[in-house]
Amino acid sequence: MRYDLVIFDNDGVLVDSEPISNRLLAAYLTELGHPTSYEDSLRDYMGAAMHRVHDLILERTGRRLPADFDDVFHARVFAAFERDLVAVGGVADALEKLTADGVAYCVASSGSHRRIRVGHRTTGLDRWFDDGRIFSSEDVGRGKPAPDLFLHAAERMGVEPGRCVVVEDSRLGVQAAVAAGMDVYGFTAMTPAARLAGATGHFSGMGELADLLA
Repeated sequence: MRYDLVIFDNDGVLVDSEPISNRLLAAYLTELGHPTSYEDSLRDYMGAAMHRVHDLILERTGRRLPADFDDVFHARVFAAFERDLVAVGGVADALEKLTADGVAYCVASSGSHRRIRVGHRTTGLDRWFDDGRIFSSEDVGRGKPAPDLFLHAAERMGVEPGRCVVVEDSRLGVQAAVAAGMDVYGFTAMTPAARLAGATGHFSGMGELADLLA
């Protein structure tokens, strides 16, 4: 293994949450008078922290979202997770291989700590991620595409940025990894490779990851 630390994004990489959350986000924004399609949500918000939703809506319309927007949205998301969320196919095998090889790994997500933990508990991935391996945009001042979150994760895990590799499926996440001085492999199960420009390489199935990182 040529890396000392593998940093996983969460939504869309570990848990198959992007279709669920982006459909709900598009519907909720539309309900509030900000017409948004599922495709719009993927383009504008996939991989981003919640503050980006607030910032873009204010920038585009001059109107602020309701004060309880995040709470209402997350309540809808968590209810849907309990019904429908599954782990990304092959990710448990990938984590088992890293563990067997003695390679450190963690998750660094734009989502809140609560969102990460709900998703992991629902899908059974919590067995792979204790508190010391979970990092959220809540932990830093700026979310992706700023490099802060990935640099924070590397520092906490005790690994130099140049010895880290990031696994991402969003344009903002790839930009953040590049800005952090890390290699990054773009997961194309939902996002076309063309939208992950700047990635070190691309792959479409978790079964390919171990060979890619070797």
